[in-house]
Amino acid sequence: MTASAPPSARAGHGAGTPGPSGPARPLVITGAIAACAAAGTGLVCITLLVLAGWIAAPHDGVGLPGVLRTAADLWLVGHHVGFTLHSAGSIGGGSLGAGKAAGGRIGMLPLGLVLLPGALLWLAGRWVVKKGEVSRLPEVGYAALALAVPYALLAGALALLGQSSLATPSLIQAVLSGFLLALVAGGLGGARALAPWWNLVHLLPPRSRSVFLGSLGSLTVLVGTGAILAGVSLGANLAGFRAVQVALAPGLVGGVLLLLIQIAYVPNAIVWSICYTLGPGFAFGTGTVVAPTGSALGSLPMLPLLSALPTGAHSAVPAWASAVMLSVPYLAGAFGGLLTARAAPTPAVELAPLWGFASGVAAAAATGLLATFAGGPLGSGRLSAVGPSGWQTAVVAALEVGVAAAVTAGVANWLRMRRVPRRSAVPAKSPQMEAGQDDAHVIYLDPWGADEDGEPPETATPPGPAALP
Repeated sequence: MTASAPPSARAGHGAGTPGPSGPARPLVITGAIAACAAAGTGLVCITLLVLAGWIAAPHDGVGLPGVLRTAADLWLVGHHVGFTLHSAGSIGGGSLGAGKAAGGRIGMLPLGLVLLPGALLWLAGRWVVKKGEVSRLPEVGYAALALAVPYALLAGALALLGQSSLATPSLIQAVLSGFLLALVAGGLGGARALAPWWNLVHLLPPRSRSVFLGSLGSLTVLVGTGAILAGVSLGANLAGFRAVQVALAPGLVGGVLLLLIQIAYVPNAIVWSICYTLGPGFAFGTGTVVAPTGSALGSLPMLPLLSALPTGAHSAVPAWASAVMLSVPYLAGAFGGLLTARAAPTPAVELAPLWGFASGVAAAAATGLLATFAGGPLGSGRLSAVGPSGWQTAVVAALEVGVAAAVTAGVANWLRMRRVPRRSAVPAKSPQMEAGQDDAHVIYLDPWGADEDGEPPETATPPGPAALP
């Protein structure tokens, strides 16, 4: 599979640039430059935010090296790198009202921070493809690899520099997360530099394309519904949100930073809402559950965004609303199955449900992966289990979304195939029939038949192998 690059991409310069900028650099050098630029830009942006908070808040005993170390740690958090605590800390304790935590691990990280390095790596991947004069789609993989390897090394170096007596970032996780994020985001950016998305999707085989479009459609419905549910829940609890905000009294700069933190956790809230509609729900501490049938929660950290969590042993919404929310996975599967059947109908009616189920399983696997990254521990003790269970989410989603997608794909494919014979069975009308001449005749000729006198024609060739051309 190949995709032709636009002339500007093959020439190694952007659209509208008059003439090439010179010979193409090797991909190794271009990838290293792009990796340093992406990592440096992200680190500068985060350092400015940390510096603003350091200036506005009391910082006795915390100097500029501590600010730089904190910025490096937050940069790693943006790549979903967990930390191990070495000493007692107020993890949900003190004013947060959830008790002390001695040691433990911090793994419940904001997914929104991944957007910053992801966008920078996207641009870096496009730049590597253009400057490296990559013109074929298989070569994009080499460009992404040239970007991902040095980026992973930089992430590992920052993990070593970010170690302190209080917390230690995971070195292995930093290297792996940096490599995978750079490989995926940089590869997608590089592929997009060659051709539009629709052209790239059409490079896939028809059956793989149908499964991909079906799973993408199911995920779109799930994510959209999760976003709506999270917004409605927060809007219904605005009073609690404002009460926590007033109790914290963060000030102007602190309020801005607190708002940014909560915005970064919005993707986590959307994934939690998706798990809520699937049925298993999620937890916020050991022995807790938040599900459509009811919730059992203990004391929560004083974060205004957490006021959107439903409380009470019984469902906080009417029974009909719970039924509507629980039907969302089936609607998502039905939409994905319809897209699968329309993208690549199959004459074998019994195969359509299998492909529909495959699209539902792919969407369920992606949902389980998101659920795994959306949760994690917040120290030791009661908050060691926060968020949904990844494997439970994947299994339940495969059953609900997959079965609905299989049934819908089978029915839609059967209806589509049922209409095809009817169209082909209608005989084509001759000009005489269209003109209304009912006495028009159809003459059938037999090339092996005899003439009017009962004798075969002289030029006729007797049937048999000799008659074959």
